[in-house]
Amino acid sequence: MTTFEYNPLRAAQARFDRAADILDLDDATRALLRFPAKEIHLRLPIRMDDGSVKIFPAYRILHNTARGPAKGGIRFHPQETVDSLRAMAMWMTWKTAVADIPLGGSKGGVVCDPHDLSHREQERICRAYIKQLHNNLGPDTDIPSPEIMTNSQHMLWMLDEYEVISGGRHPAAITGKPVGMGGSLGRKEATGYGLVINIREALKELGIGIEDTSASIQGFGNVARSAIELFQQIGGKVICVASWDQKDKKSYAFKKENGIILDELLQIADNFGGINKDKARELGYDVLDGGEWIGQEVEILIPAALDNSINSDNVDMISNKVKIIAEAANGPTSPGADKTIQERGIFVIPDFLANAGGVICSYFEQVQSNMNYYWEKEEVLSKLDTKITSAYISVSNFAIENDINLRDAAYIIAVDRVAAACRDRGWV
Repeated sequence: MTTFEYNPLRAAQARFDRAADILDLDDATRALLRFPAKEIHLRLPIRMDDGSVKIFPAYRILHNTARGPAKGGIRFHPQETVDSLRAMAMWMTWKTAVADIPLGGSKGGVVCDPHDLSHREQERICRAYIKQLHNNLGPDTDIPSPEIMTNSQHMLWMLDEYEVISGGRHPAAITGKPVGMGGSLGRKEATGYGLVINIREALKELGIGIEDTSASIQGFGNVARSAIELFQQIGGKVICVASWDQKDKKSYAFKKENGIILDELLQIADNFGGINKDKARELGYDVLDGGEWIGQEVEILIPAALDNSINSDNVDMISNKVKIIAEAANGPTSPGADKTIQERGIFVIPDFLANAGGVICSYFEQVQSNMNYYWEKEEVLSKLDTKITSAYISVSNFAIENDINLRDAAYIIAVDRVAAACRDRGWV
């Protein structure tokens, strides 16, 4: 718990304001891009398995579509807030822009906890969400995808409801679908692999061999798992992973000094990334308080959970050994903590560059669905590597040429591209 009230929207706006000042944006463009273009607030009445009816708040936030249809995930989370989704929608706009793909930014969410819901109840929520939003979604307007605690099955239920209402086949309306049902090979790995590709390029820039690095990761969901897999494949070592324990309602960090073994942790983890602490101890892991992930003696820290994970209360725990923070989560570093990190000279790969692999592969899925022709996994991952590497090099070169950090460079490039599209369309 932090000692101040963190608001993700204010954090996102503060970083936009900094880029807008550097770019000297006019007042109209600032006013347009500082807030979402459209918000839809819903109340979903859901018949539960016991026959009762429960009301779930839900949202769809669309930030900007100047560069193309909006793109953004749908998350199921009991602590979801509208300001968090507003911030995520804005970050999605910058993410698609910095990756230079023809999409805008949006985000959606339902305030619920899938841990406490049956499959039938989750399906009803998915279908109710689409039923109320059908006219506002689609391949040419706003394209949902999976996010925190949603998966390919949720997306397929949503697509099925969308197609039932529209009376046709529209596989490009939603991405993150199961492979074989319009989904793309490589989508599951894309965000985590893209993160590691960014780390690979940063290590080259810093002159550090990946075989000389170790990492500590907050989170053990799909992104973290894929990142661990590729990071270890190319020579790195992960010594600590933190995950949320649903039973205890707290997080634990699982440490093995000579390196965690991904396969054995997968065997004792649930579908949401929770690791069984008793079985982990039997396998030789030290089980620590979840907050200990940030204080490990490693070269690389990877926050891959929720926003505000690195803040003014824990930033001083970061070891002097840390060289890189790769932001797999959206908005994991508060502005105050970011200032401290920059003063310490730690190299930060900002969130909407570091985790852009997911939206890039979602774009690939959309393209494949439109063509009704699907690429092999090797082709998808090759295209992903090319796109991520190109985005990283563009941001890095801009940062070096202008003597600024990577976060400022990424924001300036992204905001400038979106602002230019708004001007070209005559919106401002």
